[in-house]
Amino acid sequence: MSRLDINRSAEMEVFVRVVDLGGFTAAAKSFRMTPSGVSKLVSRLEARLGARLVNRTTRKLQLTEEGQAFYQRSLRILGEINEAEREAGSGAAPRGHLMVNSNIPFGMQYVMPLLPRFLVEHPDITLDIVLTDTVIDLMQERADVAIRVGPLGASRLVARKLGTSRMAVVAAPTYLARFGEPKTPADLAGHRGIGWTFPRSIRGWPFRRGERIEEVLP
Repeated sequence: MSRLDINRSAEMEVFVRVVDLGGFTAAAKSFRMTPSGVSKLVSRLEARLGARLVNRTTRKLQLTEEGQAFYQRSLRILGEINEAEREAGSGAAPRGHLMVNSNIPFGMQYVMPLLPRFLVEHPDITLDIVLTDTVIDLMQERADVAIRVGPLGASRLVARKLGTSRMAVVAAPTYLARFGEPKTPADLAGHRGIGWTFPRSIRGWPFRRGERIEEVLP
């Protein structure tokens, strides 16, 4: 089989997605393929290279030394391909499918009102907007743009700060008249708080004391 018959960049992209998502099933879902199809593609890649890239176990995938080197090189090559395509198409009108994931308050107040103008200015772009406050795996959800509040954990994602949002602890006057007014964050331990039923990056209520941030779980 000649090199022209092999889509090597697609092989790299699938292999990188398998590594990033930690398995064939998650990668298959993101590409809308079957897990067996992804597994066979990686096996063909290993056979063509003459090297084992991953050690398969029932619980997880572990990169071999050759697989780690191929993964790092694939990241650079795919990045250069994307950059070349961006440069080549810089003079053309934007087109394609854009998936945007935002938390609900920001999405409702800032993103949704911009949609009519955006679609008029970019008629060749189709939008998929998802508004949710849950903590998600952005790569597994295949989000092109995500808007979230809080720190970004260890990731290869590129983050840009859009602004800041202040938080306040509030209570109804009738509640304070019945239960008293807390004077310090520690006093909240004896009060009733309204929390969240879904996972968040910050579990409690953060308070700034000097240069330190104290988290209280009311």
